[in-house]
Amino acid sequence: MAVAEGKPVQSPMEAQVQKLAEKVWKKYQALDESQRYLIAIAGIPGSGKTTFAASLAYHLNQIYQKHWHELYPNSADYHPHKTRIHNNGLSNHRHISNSNQQDIAYVLPMDGYHLTRSQLSGMPNAEEAHYRRGAAFTFNAQSYLELVENLRKPIEPSTKTIWAPSFDHEVKDPVENDIPIPPSARVVLIEGLYVALSYPAPRTESPTTDTQAALPSAWAEACALMDEVWLISVPIPVATERVAKRNYKAGLSSSYEAALKRTVENDMRNAQEILDNLPPRDRVTERIESIEDEEWKSQEQKEALDEGDAERQQEEEDLETRRLKLERMGSIAEMADAGAGM
Repeated sequence: MAVAEGKPVQSPMEAQVQKLAEKVWKKYQALDESQRYLIAIAGIPGSGKTTFAASLAYHLNQIYQKHWHELYPNSADYHPHKTRIHNNGLSNHRHISNSNQQDIAYVLPMDGYHLTRSQLSGMPNAEEAHYRRGAAFTFNAQSYLELVENLRKPIEPSTKTIWAPSFDHEVKDPVENDIPIPPSARVVLIEGLYVALSYPAPRTESPTTDTQAALPSAWAEACALMDEVWLISVPIPVATERVAKRNYKAGLSSSYEAALKRTVENDMRNAQEILDNLPPRDRVTERIESIEDEEWKSQEQKEALDEGDAERQQEEEDLETRRLKLERMGSIAEMADAGAGM
């Protein structure tokens, strides 16, 4: 956060987040104690959904804790932590978890509902399925719907923690029951590419199985269960550049040109499907402009650069280790040829 004349100045994105957090706080205050408030935060690749959702949760929890201490001034001091973003190998896919059980706002990414590589291999056109991984048909929409239905059930004294899957980018597959959503999670921010996907009628896109053919309706059903649907808006050319740069810096492509080609052929193809199948305008209650915010931008770029540098450094160390090993083997061979030690 910038500082002007000794006072902190909010960045453009932070100002948007703060305003929306105050709006959601008012909604939360009107809730019955048995209710959760579910918000779907959708956007195309490169729109900044993950960073936005984490910041919104942080601001909501700040407001809640401030309110709590105003009601109970003698209670122990509590300082809400930034929602932690755990990078599992790649900077552009993040596993969000929450740092304190006292928080009311939790972030839930839909990354854990990717189909496994094994499931993709079982599809009729497995090669395309693997290449298009990240498209809507490569997710388990039915399981995602079941999670949303569970979150929608009233909270009772007997209600237990709900567990959702995460995605491990090192093994490149989901991890079941990895993200806890306790009964104290009263505002759940579900962020992802397809949380607002609303096909006008059930349809399919190859390569899918018969079971997968009905999945688009599951996306629409889950969307209908949300209290609010928000859309992070960004022009496709801007998103294309962001995603290509991010993937290249993370070491996912050998060159920026290769990253750009993959982004256009896959990520932006998915983006167009999202934009073509949004809910009715009156269903999208907030449209947030993804502003080029230097503070947020530099944070994401730093993470990508740090991870890319670490990977490249490891590769260089591995190459040096192999070089030294080959040199030692060459020296031993020369000694053997000369009859040394024989």
